[in-house]
Amino acid sequence: MSAVLEARGLIKRYPKATADAVCGLSLSVREGSCFGLLGPNGAGKTTTVEMLEGILKPDAGEILYRGAPIGPLFRERTGIQFQDTALQDHLTVRELLNLFGALYPARLPEAELTKLCDLGELLDRDPDKLSGGQRQRALLALALVNDPDVVFLDEPTTGLDPQARRNFWDLARQIKARGKTILLTTHYMEEAYALCDEVAIVDRGRIIAQGAPDTLLKKHFDGVVIELPKADFKAPAGGVPGEILERGEITELMTGEVEKALEALKKGGSSLAHLRVRPRTLEDLFLALTGRELRE
Repeated sequence: MSAVLEARGLIKRYPKATADAVCGLSLSVREGSCFGLLGPNGAGKTTTVEMLEGILKPDAGEILYRGAPIGPLFRERTGIQFQDTALQDHLTVRELLNLFGALYPARLPEAELTKLCDLGELLDRDPDKLSGGQRQRALLALALVNDPDVVFLDEPTTGLDPQARRNFWDLARQIKARGKTILLTTHYMEEAYALCDEVAIVDRGRIIAQGAPDTLLKKHFDGVVIELPKADFKAPAGGVPGEILERGEITELMTGEVEKALEALKKGGSSLAHLRVRPRTLEDLFLALTGRELRE
């Protein structure tokens, strides 16, 4: 698939900052894909996204939409769902769709938007009286009102309960199935793994890893994670094959030699009653590469 959106050598500086927020960052987003941009707070992720959206102007570098610098056509063919949006007071969801739709030369029919975003009974309601999941569906409809080619989803499921989050994932998959390109930012690594064809991890203004989630995991990791409560763990005198990390009340052992690790733990006096073995995840990769938690 060809690139619908490209960034080449983006640099962004803020006054009085000791380092550039974005340092020569380049990326390419394939048409019809879901591209995830991940990074700890302060890594330059938000600045990068705002430049890609056309909200911020880079100090150097260029952003191309279908091979040409972004401009009026890009704004017509782009939809943005911010994490939260201040909406006009005293208007229903239907009236907001009409208001936003009037800003574009072409728009998606109301009936199609209603079906796609499952608005149904929400159309004649006040957005301030919607639940979190309902409000996000309404905001998604506003982002899709102009039938965009590229859709930016900025942490769209933050604060939603697990059921509402997974319902939103289904909506995102439906959008992609329509041939749309999605650029997703999220703090939920499970979400990135479930939705993204490709992810880029940003830290200190640079991309430090990029690729398909499974490809990145195979490249950086060999083996599994053995988890057990910290109270059950006793460090074996002869050591244990792998790397030991502590996360709160959980002790994790990263190892490619599961049977030897389990035998060493047992001989060392660790209780295996609550032990769990799991595969490596994007969150493991994120922490291994950035050394930081998802939220700071």
